[in-house]
Amino acid sequence: MDLVSDVISAVRVGQPVSHRVRVSGSWCSRIPSYDGMGFRVVLEGSCWVLPDDGGAPFTLAAGDVVLLPRGTGHILADSPADGPTVERATPFEQWLETNGLPMTRDAAQSGPVRLQSPGAAGPASGTGPAVEMLCGKYQLDRGRAHPLLAEIPDIVHLPRRAGGHPELAAAIDLLGREAGASRCGADVAVPSLLDLLLVYMVRAWLTQTAADSHGTARWPVALNDPVVAKALRLLHESPEAPWSNAELAARAGVSRATLARRFTSLVGRAPMAYLTWWRMSRAAALLRDSTDPLDTIARKVGYSTPFALSHAFNRAFGTTPGRYRAEPASAGTHLPVGPTAR
Repeated sequence: MDLVSDVISAVRVGQPVSHRVRVSGSWCSRIPSYDGMGFRVVLEGSCWVLPDDGGAPFTLAAGDVVLLPRGTGHILADSPADGPTVERATPFEQWLETNGLPMTRDAAQSGPVRLQSPGAAGPASGTGPAVEMLCGKYQLDRGRAHPLLAEIPDIVHLPRRAGGHPELAAAIDLLGREAGASRCGADVAVPSLLDLLLVYMVRAWLTQTAADSHGTARWPVALNDPVVAKALRLLHESPEAPWSNAELAARAGVSRATLARRFTSLVGRAPMAYLTWWRMSRAAALLRDSTDPLDTIARKVGYSTPFALSHAFNRAFGTTPGRYRAEPASAGTHLPVGPTAR
């Protein structure tokens, strides 16, 4: 498995929640901050985003995407609204009752997201250009968050440019078609496309950031460094292997000193420190998502005995594997992100 897939698989829980919205005329809606990773996709028309943190408002055109990795609060509006208009902004849930078509999974059911028929959806706020968008979020287990996610800004605008991010554009087109009508297989297609959208949004940010010579994010650079990327891939593919600095450097084709310098500079940890962190993250995921006994989990993440794993796990999480497994996912202790290289 590649690192980005690991990052997303480790942090994602449950099904994504999404709503299809169509509105026209003069409108303004407030989305408060929330625990999750949000997204906004404009399918038709355009609108404005006004961040709660005081950041500059910006427009979204058809095909544009906004990624909100920490659920940052913001305003959606038909124009760059003034202060009094913002103060009177309609709460998002209330706004959905008038303008939205839910595409949400019933929490009491075990089935996938169920898309409701468009029915009477359409302009509901007056005359004027219509805006149609998908608004949704992914549930996250913050206790397993990878430091790559910490580098993504609070708000990422991914505009649809000719030839830019073609996979993301294709996923948006497919989502627009599937979300617009009840079709055979939609129960599988819609949640799968929402998961694909997350992969493509993160990938687009990595590509966009790696091309920015003035950027400060290290992980996009790390994943494009041939030595560091290969070392990371080896550690993620086989965390249970008895790795040493010498073995990892040899497999990456460089000296131990070169690997240590480049890896630590870009990742923020030395190779073996990162390996320990990733083993703990994998152990936490297996404790949450599987019924494997502790000795099986220990072998899968590179520890010879359950006692050795328990000792390392308690040092990283401040709790035992058994207690961690018994806690709700939302209450998981955060893994330390660790020092950032200067």
